Amino acid sequence: MPVKTIIEPFRIKSVEPIRWTTRRQREQRLEAAYYNLFLLPADDVLIDLLTDSGTGAMSTHQWAAIMEGDESYAGSRSFDRFKNSVQDIFGYKHVIPTHQGRAAERILFGVACKKGDVVPNNTHFDTTRANVEFVGAEAVDLVIAEGHQPALLHPFKGNMDVPALEALIQRVGRERIPLVMLTVTNNSGGGQPVSMENVRQVSAVCKRHRIPLYFDACRFAENAWFIRLREKGYESKTPKQIAQEMFRLGDGCTMSAKKDGMANIGGFLCTNDDLLAQQEKDLLILTEGYPTYGGLAGRDLEAIAVGVQEALEEDYLRYRIASTAYLGNHIASQGVPIVQPPGGHAIYLDARAFLPHIPADQFPGVALAAELYLEGGIRSVEIGTLMFAAAAQMDLVRLAIPRRVYTQSHIDYVVEVILEVWKHRETIPGMRLTYEAPFLRHFTAHLEPVKVGVVTRS
Repeated sequence: MPVKTIIEPFRIKSVEPIRWTTRRQREQRLEAAYYNLFLLPADDVLIDLLTDSGTGAMSTHQWAAIMEGDESYAGSRSFDRFKNSVQDIFGYKHVIPTHQGRAAERILFGVACKKGDVVPNNTHFDTTRANVEFVGAEAVDLVIAEGHQPALLHPFKGNMDVPALEALIQRVGRERIPLVMLTVTNNSGGGQPVSMENVRQVSAVCKRHRIPLYFDACRFAENAWFIRLREKGYESKTPKQIAQEMFRLGDGCTMSAKKDGMANIGGFLCTNDDLLAQQEKDLLILTEGYPTYGGLAGRDLEAIAVGVQEALEEDYLRYRIASTAYLGNHIASQGVPIVQPPGGHAIYLDARAFLPHIPADQFPGVALAAELYLEGGIRSVEIGTLMFAAAAQMDLVRLAIPRRVYTQSHIDYVVEVILEVWKHRETIPGMRLTYEAPFLRHFTAHLEPVKVGVVTRS
């Protein structure tokens, strides 16, 4: 008889206590945080699904590697191990460490882009878009049409619309496009993967127009596993072989090692371009640190060197993808609208379908995320009108599952809370902004529930 129960492919060696709160306490905490879950103290959260970035549990091998950390300012042997491990998978000539992914983005776009440029992507995530726009360039999302339809089943909803990319190049001119990006998996689009065939097609367009192709590679291992599961011809290839093939089709990448690097901090920027790499290292020295540590301790470089390899282990990926689908399938079977099929690192609730009585300018994603916290102490994040303003195509609530942290019973509890909120969804009010920052407003915004008759603004 085939085994159906999902078990964690690890044993728990150390535990961290979590604290229960009452509904009344959560009401007080949420009001004090201006209804922005980013502003909540972590101690007031029971199940923290705000992000999978840097929130995972490191392995015994990573902790052992940390003890080997060489904290030399320049020429650290920890950098050599880090570089060799990254190049083994990604294959790019230059590996530049940074303290996290957004630092890699800032350096890449600060060097490669200028005012008036255009950067196409399947879908930019928040910091990616912000760093593009900060230098005066335009971030353009070109995901396929299926990627805008949450309920639609499609194996690779993260794919870029290749004809749209061709049309954009023809419209604005090749000289205004310093690079093309592909985000794998497509975070803002529901954690949906990109197929190898799509990568191949985008790469061919870029080569024809002599435009570099870069990956936002944060969840490259999960994307590789989806390719193995869903794309013909890859069934017998290892996740590592698939990742290596994918990166050979590009010219560089940005990476937050806090995701599929399995580390609590760190990132890197890769390129094959010698001149660009020198310019990036010059900027790195100014803002991050020397190129052999890039704002990281040697022990962090060691943890990443081990983590990027562990992220490609088949037992881990099988468990990771199955456990995420377990959450999505359970709530979807009860009618809860989610982005289908379930993503790799997260489940995305379709807030517009969940709360159809709340218009987009009243931030249905924020309202739903707030209610999940009030109901069960669960912290999630809105990916929609608050995060992206006019660029938002959907209003989603992401439940990002930290790696190797929560057990199946935790996920069962999350299912119960979501279904309880689903029962009383008609009573949930919209939200209005009372304060917003000029960039990345969702991190620090202040909101309050909308009262009947109050005019809102977005």
